[in-house]
Amino acid sequence: MINVLAFDFGASSGRVLLGSFDGICISYKEVHRFENIPIREGNRLVWNYNAILQEVKDTIERYPDVDSLAFDTWGVDYGLISDQNTLTSLPTNYRDERTNHVPEKFYEKLSPQELYKATGNQIMAINTFFQLLTEEGNRLNAKHFLFMPDLFAWSLCGNRTVERSIASTSQMVDPVTGDWNRNITALTPFAAEFFPEIVSSATVCGTFKNIQVIKVAGHDTQCAVAAMPCDNMSEAAFLSCGTWSLIGCELDEPILTEKSMEDELSNEIGANGKINYLKNISGLWLIQEIRRNFRREGKEYSYNDMEQLARKEPAYTCFIDPDAPEFAVSGDICGRIRNYCARTGQTVPATDGALVRCIYESLSMKYRYAIRQIQENTNKQFAVLHLLGGGTKDNFLCQMTADVLEFPVVAGPTEATALGNIMLQLIALGKIPDVAAGREMIRKSEKVTVYHPNPVKNLEEIYSAFCKAIQK
Repeated sequence: MINVLAFDFGASSGRVLLGSFDGICISYKEVHRFENIPIREGNRLVWNYNAILQEVKDTIERYPDVDSLAFDTWGVDYGLISDQNTLTSLPTNYRDERTNHVPEKFYEKLSPQELYKATGNQIMAINTFFQLLTEEGNRLNAKHFLFMPDLFAWSLCGNRTVERSIASTSQMVDPVTGDWNRNITALTPFAAEFFPEIVSSATVCGTFKNIQVIKVAGHDTQCAVAAMPCDNMSEAAFLSCGTWSLIGCELDEPILTEKSMEDELSNEIGANGKINYLKNISGLWLIQEIRRNFRREGKEYSYNDMEQLARKEPAYTCFIDPDAPEFAVSGDICGRIRNYCARTGQTVPATDGALVRCIYESLSMKYRYAIRQIQENTNKQFAVLHLLGGGTKDNFLCQMTADVLEFPVVAGPTEATALGNIMLQLIALGKIPDVAAGREMIRKSEKVTVYHPNPVKNLEEIYSAFCKAIQK
């Protein structure tokens, strides 16, 4: 029996799963969970890295006999390492405001079209490249940088490589070669040696207390997609749904056209070396944040309470763009939704249920919007959406998404990210041959729920109203 620890850290919580493999099936159980709450360091919003690392070490103390361990996290963020081999400061959170308007200023040096063709990433101010442009003050004392999953591995075993899937979120990797685009990295304040060697997923990188430390797909989305239980990838789209929604499909080659850039689609590199062609959409962050708003108002709603309130409201009366800048940061989400609806000439949601329903319906419509863009750019026609991750627990969102997309949604596995992490560790250990074999194993063993679409009257008119609302 092989036993591994999968550390899966999201932007709002962290958890650890203990995975076991008997040569035929993967089994797993959650053994630890904790909140991942950003803190303030001076005027910066940062990750409480030391606290998270302590959670890691405490968990290892409880499970010292595992064969290996690995980390996956959210994308783009990183830590800076000094020449004394220490962190220069706590890693900055991508929601910090330091990169506001940085892309627009950068375009004086390189056009967005040139940047996209070189890297294939959706151009977002949170991307690592734009974050590094704000680090001029650390040019001398920072000798290396590591993405978050690589940073945890470094803290345990001293390895200073970065894994390819997480590097491909940075806006600095050539999606064709899978290596640093040196023309782009040269535009940062840092020298070439600042950028570590890039290694493939499923690479052993060191040991910690006789436990092998493995680089899996460092980006949690790519771990989830690696575990997608699909037997026909050519007709399948995926949606990794958590704090963020990442919706896309698997391709053999990147798409680097101007239309792809204008449609804000990204080419990320998957654990199997394929291109995951996808769109980043704000996800259940909005549901999490509005719940925090309600709590501040003295309303202790559970997620189920909010769903039941939403179900009682009329359907499709108003929409927001989930990716509008005003919804990207914490604060008065309720007031911002009302202001958005008033500004765009829509019905203003008057109840808590109407506010929640507006978020759900806006997310599902944004999924339809993104799927149409992906189909146009790839000439594919999808027959199914595989919904992976925490969003699989949200029956309301799953069914609404099937209704709006007009094809089935296969929800599961809920633990796709951790399963992908475990599977890639087993590949590194030589116990599973490759991602395709792992997917087949997961397809046979994991339970999924299929949501068949219900007809929505006047769906095209409703979708047109959504498109109008997000274009104002």
